[in-house]
Amino acid sequence: MKTYLKEMLSRKDLLYYLVRSGLKAEHRNSYLGYLWWLLDPLLNVLVFYFLIVVILDRGDTENFPLFLVIGLIVWRCISTTLNSSSGSIMRYSSIVSQVYLPKSLFPISFTLTQLFNFSFGFIVIAGFLAWFRVMPGWEIIFLPLLIIIQTTFLLAIGMILAYVTVFVSDIENVLQYVTRAFFYASPIIWEGGRLPPEYGWAVTYNPIAVIVTAYRDILMYASLPNFLGLGIIFVLSAAVIGFMLWYYSRNEYKIIKAM
Repeated sequence: MKTYLKEMLSRKDLLYYLVRSGLKAEHRNSYLGYLWWLLDPLLNVLVFYFLIVVILDRGDTENFPLFLVIGLIVWRCISTTLNSSSGSIMRYSSIVSQVYLPKSLFPISFTLTQLFNFSFGFIVIAGFLAWFRVMPGWEIIFLPLLIIIQTTFLLAIGMILAYVTVFVSDIENVLQYVTRAFFYASPIIWEGGRLPPEYGWAVTYNPIAVIVTAYRDILMYASLPNFLGLGIIFVLSAAVIGFMLWYYSRNEYKIIKAM
């Protein structure tokens, strides 16, 4: 395990390269390029606002566009990170099969790439906060902590998905439906309190719901987030990362054989 961690640290230049190449590859053939990092969340908000407010005549939440943009930007980070991490090792299969590299670097690099993209979402959120004249309170000091917890959670899931996908390629297809289910089961475009009591567990025990609600608490409602829920997510995620690093160090040879 110690040898594996030292090997990972010695490959930090590779990690930097993977993150940088991942950022360039996302919009390599696009005319607008990196501008899509700002346009994508804005267009998503317009689509769902039209669907919910104009067509369904819902969305009576105060400052609903702000409520919507926070949920959609956080969700975009979560879904893209999980989907890209799941195929991270297979994407570099030609390199993995020829040169020894700590395979856990690949899901880590994809998680960091999406974290960088996520930072652009805060520019959009800041614009909506200014438009609706909503000023976050002192609770905003917990925003970096929330980002760390979210990244830890996504990295833990991403490391599992990246390893399993090598052996079960169908995981990537199944993941699309799983993430879609979590989208509708989490308060991304609706308020958690609107669920009937018998379905309250969908928010209470849903880590994505806890994370999304925490962002709204800090940025929109100037209130403290659910520290207990966030603490549980962080501790369990950190434990999973530790276990997966140990598991990668013991079983990476199986990845080579499966390719």
